[in-house]
Amino acid sequence: MASRIDIFAPAKINLFLHVGEKRPDGFHELESLVVFVDAGDRLTFEPADSLTLKIGGPFGAPLAAEADNLILRAARALAKHSAIGVSAAITLTKNLPVASGIGGGSADAAAALRGLVQLWKLDVSRDDLQRIAAMLGSDVPVCVDSRTAWMESRGEIVTPVAAFPSPWLVLVNPGVAVPTAKVFAALKARTGVGKVNRSAVGRGSLASHLQATRNDLEAPALEIAPVIGDVLAALRTRRGAHTVRMSGSGATCFAIFESSEAAQAAADATRAARPDWWVAAARVLA
Repeated sequence: MASRIDIFAPAKINLFLHVGEKRPDGFHELESLVVFVDAGDRLTFEPADSLTLKIGGPFGAPLAAEADNLILRAARALAKHSAIGVSAAITLTKNLPVASGIGGGSADAAAALRGLVQLWKLDVSRDDLQRIAAMLGSDVPVCVDSRTAWMESRGEIVTPVAAFPSPWLVLVNPGVAVPTAKVFAALKARTGVGKVNRSAVGRGSLASHLQATRNDLEAPALEIAPVIGDVLAALRTRRGAHTVRMSGSGATCFAIFESSEAAQAAADATRAARPDWWVAAARVLA
């Protein structure tokens, strides 16, 4: 076994999220263009005689009381697939807000799969990791590679996107957790799937391509947490911002900027105006 493995779990941002009809299995058909940024959680893995999870960081407290964290479930699922005993000392530094629509828990679970493959020196294919990830949650498969991708079906069909730009984003969360199931239950209008011109990505500006898309979950999330509207309004006032919308099922919102200077200025101004909000300027990972 390796002595210590350090893994970064980047935040996942849905640049758009279109929802189709509900399936017989209870899930909804989805279509989304997903990017990952250089803000996220960190996990470390060390050899141990049993499976343990220590949680710290600015947003670790809400997770400390969980009896069966998704990271632990990922570890058990990988060990079962590989027919080995499950043992590791895992430490999570939780830097991202919890239940915030940027894939924090899913990214952590995917990072656990990547880290434990290294710690346990396993020979596991990407397809097998994707299948394990799909059993853990709809957002986990796209987080396995943590690279720009199309996400389809209920989330388990992931197609990487090549030659994608690396703009800057400002992420803002108002400190309100929005339950995903509640947002889907309040969903009224759906764009449907299969209506996006994928070949247009990489041709012309990102802003013009995204103009014809939206996040279908934004409207129901606004009904549940009206403060999301305040976040969106604040971001729209920032110089240089475009494609201002909510990510995932909320409540984190984002705006895209073309330069680090514009993003940092917008982040600083937002943080000064609302010190109670979580604000981060981050770049899309190439």
